[in-house]
Amino acid sequence: MTKRAVYPGTFDPVTYGHIDLIKRARRIFNEVIVAVAPNTNKAPLFSVEERMDFLRRATRHIPGVVVDQFDSLLVDYLARRKCTVVIRGLRMLSDLEYEFQMAFTNRKLSDKIETIYLIPSESHAYVSSSLVREVGLFGADLSPFVPSFVAKALRQKVSKNNK
Repeated sequence: MTKRAVYPGTFDPVTYGHIDLIKRARRIFNEVIVAVAPNTNKAPLFSVEERMDFLRRATRHIPGVVVDQFDSLLVDYLARRKCTVVIRGLRMLSDLEYEFQMAFTNRKLSDKIETIYLIPSESHAYVSSSLVREVGLFGADLSPFVPSFVAKALRQKVSKNNK
């Protein structure tokens, strides 16, 4: 059994859906490395450091979770971390095409890489960081989607940007 897996993502911001997948992955693997990507294509609202802090705070009660960052090809990061398993979440059927494309590309770049897809709990299946940012911009209650410290930071970021 592989004992370590990497769960890469932008996590802008971390949601209860992400946390759910981290818990599920941790039941399978001894160590889960949550790897934050800068992903400048998405124009993140939070810095890598802020996202890493959110993840550390959100997962501090889950043993075996390591929060890290990477700014390289995922396969190169996996090689540096001596890991061959990638965890990805599938919320909806619409995620499938993109996720398969990424998995096949990673496998082509390194035939040692395996991608495992986890499905979140029904209560989190529709939650995405994009959705959280969007409803947060309009002042919606974010408590069903993110930890309170993330909601507070998002409110502060939005009010700062609206000044």
